[in-house]
Amino acid sequence: MEDYVTRGRVLADATNFARDMINEPGNYMTPSDMVEVARGVASEWGLEFRVIEKEEMEQLGMGALLGVAQGSKQPPKFIIISYRGGGDGSSTLGLIGKGLTFDSGGISIKPSESMDEMKGDMAGGAAVIAVMKAIAELKPRIDVTGLVPATENLPDGAALKPGDILKAMNGKTIEVVNTDAEGRLILADAICYAKSLGLSPLIDIATLTGACRVALGDICTGAMGNNQELVDKVISTGMDAGEKIWQLPMFDEYKELNKSEVADIKNTGGRYGGAITAAQFLAEFSDDTPWVHLDIAGPSYIKKDQSYLIKGATGAMVRTLVAITINLYEEKKE
Repeated sequence: MEDYVTRGRVLADATNFARDMINEPGNYMTPSDMVEVARGVASEWGLEFRVIEKEEMEQLGMGALLGVAQGSKQPPKFIIISYRGGGDGSSTLGLIGKGLTFDSGGISIKPSESMDEMKGDMAGGAAVIAVMKAIAELKPRIDVTGLVPATENLPDGAALKPGDILKAMNGKTIEVVNTDAEGRLILADAICYAKSLGLSPLIDIATLTGACRVALGDICTGAMGNNQELVDKVISTGMDAGEKIWQLPMFDEYKELNKSEVADIKNTGGRYGGAITAAQFLAEFSDDTPWVHLDIAGPSYIKKDQSYLIKGATGAMVRTLVAITINLYEEKKE
């Protein structure tokens, strides 16, 4: 019983930790501020910690992340936190969180109404940092690495423009048809980097598309992936953790919408099926590595109280990601 009480306390603390990060104003939660929060977690709990700065991003060829970042005076950061729990060494779970600390839409600027909520576009990154904190406290015998590409998306004179072409870390070229489809760009390079580290399986979490919010409201998270067994595990674990997740299809026909005439792929397939085409975009970078994408655009932020949740940031998917990590550990013991 004591173990369950401890786990409940840790999960609650981690969820509130993420909420507090997400609720911070954008000028107090810049990419550099996210680094300091993550550094504090790593220092307190003995986690490995590293930050990839802009110069190293250039050396690594992270053109998609750098393209999004070029309109902001805030330097981009790529946060890496690792927990070594003494796994069997066969694999390391990779958790990837979108860290857009403010998203104006860039040149494809968003309407001013409710733009203030875009301080929460780093909810996925906050969730990953909070999960790493919880895992360090619970100490499962598994290895986990959290990755958070962090930047702002702003429209200054150097900003990315519609029609520009970027090259991601794996060499794929991307036609940018809408600068407000930026989250998938920074995640593309993050997924490439995770693969270069040999991380597997991969789970990314992001406030990625308004389309997912339209489809599912603020009630549940959308799930898509390339490995049905892993998708099923994430969904069932989420339900056990009290977080609703609904799978959307990944039929090959959706890939056609992302085809570009001037690059390997374009960064949006248009209005219809937008949550799915965004996931299909990410699938171009995960390749054969088992991967699940969680779109939390709806449930990450609510405008009125829901049950035990107060309005504002919810810390969506923190409990689920902690639980799936522990479940993978339990499976390895069997």
